[in-house]
Amino acid sequence: MFLTDLTLSHFRNYEHQAIQLSPNVNVFCGENGQGKTNALEAIGLLAIGKSHRTSRDKDLISWNEDSAVIDGIVESMHGLRKLRLELGSAGRKAYVNRVQQMKMTDFVGHFQVVLFAPEDLQLVKGGPKERRRFIDVELGQTQPLYLHHLANYNRTLQQRNKLLKNGVYDDTYLASFDEQLAQYGAHVVQRRFRFLAQLQPVANQVYVDISEGRELFDFKYMSTIPRANLDMSLEQIASQFERSLSDKRQTDMRMGYTTVGPHRDDIQLLLNGQDVQSFASQGQQRTIALSLRLAEIDFIYREIGEYPVLLLDDVLSELDDKRQRNLVLSMSQKVQTIITTTSLFHLEDELAGAARLFHVASGIITEDNV
Repeated sequence: MFLTDLTLSHFRNYEHQAIQLSPNVNVFCGENGQGKTNALEAIGLLAIGKSHRTSRDKDLISWNEDSAVIDGIVESMHGLRKLRLELGSAGRKAYVNRVQQMKMTDFVGHFQVVLFAPEDLQLVKGGPKERRRFIDVELGQTQPLYLHHLANYNRTLQQRNKLLKNGVYDDTYLASFDEQLAQYGAHVVQRRFRFLAQLQPVANQVYVDISEGRELFDFKYMSTIPRANLDMSLEQIASQFERSLSDKRQTDMRMGYTTVGPHRDDIQLLLNGQDVQSFASQGQQRTIALSLRLAEIDFIYREIGEYPVLLLDDVLSELDDKRQRNLVLSMSQKVQTIITTTSLFHLEDELAGAARLFHVASGIITEDNV
């Protein structure tokens, strides 16, 4: 799978820009603040429907403009797909092959990417929300049904929390929401368990390759539903979740929100059996983040039968260890890779003659020669 064409209209600092991409390696080079990351952000939006930098669409629209448009053409084993995302004050409109998608969950999944950015260190250092987002973005790209259950879960959760916040203490009424929440939540939790079980051996091996086997990297899903585990059926998880919601009802009423469920779950990251947030060095934390991202590529390939597009946002200069950089660059030999960098100095040897170079300045992208 690869992106052949990208067109931006009034997106961030781009007035109108159209480029054609190589199916191999593409490098966006330029000073900071010129629009390199904006281009990668637009590509990510076509894939996952969300920005990794902001939750507000108005931040994505050029100053003094009412709307922005991102167009992309993706070539995969299923043929060409024309993707279009329109952003405006009235909301979003998404199209696949000129057919409007009624929901964003119908748009997501037609194009897959893996983004590795400096912010990825928050996967390790940040809170549970960052790690839940990592799971949700990955599963959302490969399993549309997961997004359906997650959206229903979040909607039901908001309704239940609103009742709790407003002091609605009718047990029968709350119980009806508990049943719905448990049904949707069971699907979310079960798929998360399975995803991490599939990801774990790949991420472990990547970490071994980078660290030369000095440590054992491991992780596990920490569910707030008591005794929930990988081997439980949907019915068992739902039953256990509903029971837990009932047990926590008095606490939830006092707190004014739902205190148990997949919206409060986490991934525990371990090195040699110890929690990485407690003792891992900065280098070890960065290696863990890199291992998780590279493992995503293999997971997507197993799920859909073709590789995603790899987006590297100004990260290669931070990978001081030659083994790490070589591992990332070797991945570019089998997947379309789009790299942003402020300088080609540290990439000349690895990319000589093998990449298409684009120069980015003040929201204008021009093609150059490596």
